[in-house]
Amino acid sequence: MSPAEQTRDESVYMAKLAEQAERYEEMVEFMERVAKATGGAGPGEELSVEERNLLSVAYKNVIGARRASWRIISSIEQKEEGRGNDAHAATIRSYRSKIEAELAKICDGILALLDSHLVPSAGAAESKVFYLKMKGDYHRYLAEFKSGGERKEAAESTMNAYDQ
Repeated sequence: MSPAEQTRDESVYMAKLAEQAERYEEMVEFMERVAKATGGAGPGEELSVEERNLLSVAYKNVIGARRASWRIISSIEQKEEGRGNDAHAATIRSYRSKIEAELAKICDGILALLDSHLVPSAGAAESKVFYLKMKGDYHRYLAEFKSGGERKEAAESTMNAYDQ
């Protein structure tokens, strides 16, 4: 069965299987399908509490692994710079940039989904709060590794989401 032919229930079931197999990138894909099927034109059909939690767990695991990688690599980079090992520091910087690109792609993906589908379809106050907190969290993750104006913008977006 092609992914386009999967029903909502089948996608949720596949997300649960992916979670048990610790295949979180695939879990994200399955839950994105479910979320995109909710509409987004305004309050109406929204994710169930279980579906919302599955989406959150999927993204939390995908982003969490990369955030941990980024922290480790950044620490090693600082040590190499402290030792004056410029060649290694340059190599590490390049690798860190790759991780940062992955982090940005993940954050941009969930933020787009939140803005286009999840927040607009949230009818219950509990759902809206959940999604706005998620939005703030993923902007905060962007602020952790961005610099300059991008960091400031991500930090402001974090506060805006938390304050709504």
